[in-house]
Amino acid sequence: MDSQTQEKAGQRQVNIYTESNPNPNSMKFVANFMLVEEGKSFDFPDRESAKDAPLAFNLFENFSFVDRVFYMNNFVTVTKSDQVEWDDARLLISNYVKYHLEQNEPLLEKNRAVEEKPVTEDNGENGVIIGKIKDVLDEYIKPAVEMDGGAITFDSFDDGVVKVLLQGSCSGCPSSTITLKAGIESLLKRAIPEVQSVEAKNV
Repeated sequence: MDSQTQEKAGQRQVNIYTESNPNPNSMKFVANFMLVEEGKSFDFPDRESAKDAPLAFNLFENFSFVDRVFYMNNFVTVTKSDQVEWDDARLLISNYVKYHLEQNEPLLEKNRAVEEKPVTEDNGENGVIIGKIKDVLDEYIKPAVEMDGGAITFDSFDDGVVKVLLQGSCSGCPSSTITLKAGIESLLKRAIPEVQSVEAKNV
């Protein structure tokens, strides 16, 4: 089918390739165009949370082994259960994502409310430290986490403890605790002396 015929049929040219990551139960399905606004991410830990996200909801509905779906930039990360191997599931998911995108079906309903954690202003010493923490996360940590099909978000800083949220492939990953302590915590402690430890709220 040539591009003109595809256009008439309401289809778009879609290429999907897959990328593995440190979580053996997670896989990135990468498209040849942006899927959501750059920098934004959407995490669906179960079918109920995906009711306003057609692609994620349908992945839960059609594939019983799908445990989690995550959207960011130009990729969809799918986390599966242990009951199937990627050798059996990869092509099924890849073809389904490709078909959904070819039909120009939405990833999110237009009326979906995006929940964002309220930003608490802190102009004191704590606020300065939080600014430094966010800078380190943005520059050194987020890009690596995104390459692995996940996201890391600052949550809070109190009494030397940084709390972060891990999403996508990072949530439930067997190596995430090691990465958190040996990598992220070590980097933040070296860069910011006030940081004593780093914890993930959802691991």
